[in-house]
Amino acid sequence: MKRITIYDVAKEADVSLATVSRVINDSNVVREDTKQRVQEAIEKLGYKPNAIAQGLALSKTTTVSIFMSEKLFAYNGKILNGLMDVAKIYNYNIMFHTTSQGISKMQDVIESIIKSHVDGVILFNDNFSEDEMEVLQEYQIPMVVVGSLLPETKVNNVGNVYVDFEKMAYEMVNELFDKGINDISLVEDKLNLSMMEQMRSGIERAFHDHGTEFKKYISYDETYKSSYNFLTEYFKTNKPSQFVFTFRDSQAIAVLNSCQEAGYKIPDDCQLVCVLNNKYLSMTRPNISTFNIPEYDMGAVSMRLLTKMLVDDESVRENKSIELGYSFIPKGTTK
Repeated sequence: MKRITIYDVAKEADVSLATVSRVINDSNVVREDTKQRVQEAIEKLGYKPNAIAQGLALSKTTTVSIFMSEKLFAYNGKILNGLMDVAKIYNYNIMFHTTSQGISKMQDVIESIIKSHVDGVILFNDNFSEDEMEVLQEYQIPMVVVGSLLPETKVNNVGNVYVDFEKMAYEMVNELFDKGINDISLVEDKLNLSMMEQMRSGIERAFHDHGTEFKKYISYDETYKSSYNFLTEYFKTNKPSQFVFTFRDSQAIAVLNSCQEAGYKIPDDCQLVCVLNNKYLSMTRPNISTFNIPEYDMGAVSMRLLTKMLVDDESVRENKSIELGYSFIPKGTTK
């Protein structure tokens, strides 16, 4: 269903964009009969005035909300840089909305986004549900989900810029099976549960294709203060797998240290890979194998996609999903 814009209202009422904007902003310089014609057009088309329409008519700066969990800021710096650089090109105002455990709740963020009259939203948070996206859609707020693949949705005003982590895991596990390696673990990352679901799905699919079942999804409860504390205890009674997947640097370093402290050698006894790449992976001994993920491009492309959605660009009406590639960077923790 086509998003009704200020241009549609102007055409229906046979007036200029400026006139529609003046009516929306309750200006007293518009003749009463013209005002009534515009209001009838708004009602007929079901147009819900928002800041993007007013900004286009009055040359105001567009405002975009970037929404993510506070605990993920440290892991999305490159994506944020890409977002902000493109936002500067378009002279966008940026408004950050965050959630903090025990402090700010999702419904508060939704209400804040709506009250702020933002023109578009970039979403990071794994916990953003279909129902919550539908609420934003009711207010005709375009959305772009960045980072992970968005599950199939009936919300038609949402774009997606992502790396396919399920495919990444599937392809690597197939390569491992080809090398005779079938003892594989995935360490759960509680900060990135949607990525975990995708990676686990890819690993399970690869195991299924080889006629077996994936059973080593390593999860721990919050009685442990860190994955390192848990893994230190875990490897006292459990031998590490031939190959271990981790998502973040802290988890990878926890596996590396706890394995070595338990007397196991990496990569001889256990190979290790970390999905997200950063400088700390090169500070360990041995250096940790990882992936080259175009995080900066992910942010830049997401903001460009949102820009096209804001003006109802024909090129993104049918397909608002953009997949970015990746490559493996072998280092000292894999053979």
